[in-house]
Amino acid sequence: MTVHGLFVTGTDTGVGKTLVACGLLRAFAARGLKAVGMKPVASGAQPGTGGLIHADVEQLIAAGNVAAPREHVNPYCFEPPIAPHIAAARAGVAISVERIERSFRALAALADAVVVEGVGGFRVPLTAAADTAQLAARLRLPVVLVVGVRLGCLNHALLTAEAIAARGLELAGWIANHVDPQMAAAADNVCSLEERLGMPLARIAFAPGPDAAAFASALSAVRLD
Repeated sequence: MTVHGLFVTGTDTGVGKTLVACGLLRAFAARGLKAVGMKPVASGAQPGTGGLIHADVEQLIAAGNVAAPREHVNPYCFEPPIAPHIAAARAGVAISVERIERSFRALAALADAVVVEGVGGFRVPLTAAADTAQLAARLRLPVVLVVGVRLGCLNHALLTAEAIAARGLELAGWIANHVDPQMAAAADNVCSLEERLGMPLARIAFAPGPDAAAFASALSAVRLD
């Protein structure tokens, strides 16, 4: 079985895209596939001995089972924890969607599955003329939507699903991530999304330290191809 890949997006930043991407990578690996993660653009990195180190990138590398050049796994990395197009401008760097696509193709040649984690939500700007939605459309990958279940999630999820469909992309499924343990009527909100988006691939209960391996096991009965 060959899986070309998935694009993981979210309703916002901080909703668990990395957790989901790592869980998907582990699930693919558990099925005997060669799986590699990709974070095209990352901001909020820390200086290291060999350059900038970003926690999301390190987690993706650890969750996959393919040795791949870091410059393909993470073509653009910036230190300030700000919007990537602003971070790039301050660093004097021009983000190239073409370069990102070349890196994706290089990773796809090494693996059965490439899990691409977007940045922030689905419409985050990357350049003056391109955003994450255009990147997803260029890669032509099925999209997994991570919904941070908290106040406002209904509008955010439905608008994001609409934006995905408007670009001719397949919504492969969505993840309900209960990021706010105090949210009122959380289950009712998820039911409302089920009525409009279909059943989610999985649900993630709130936890102070969510575990990608545990989430991967929750995907054991889910078709990922």
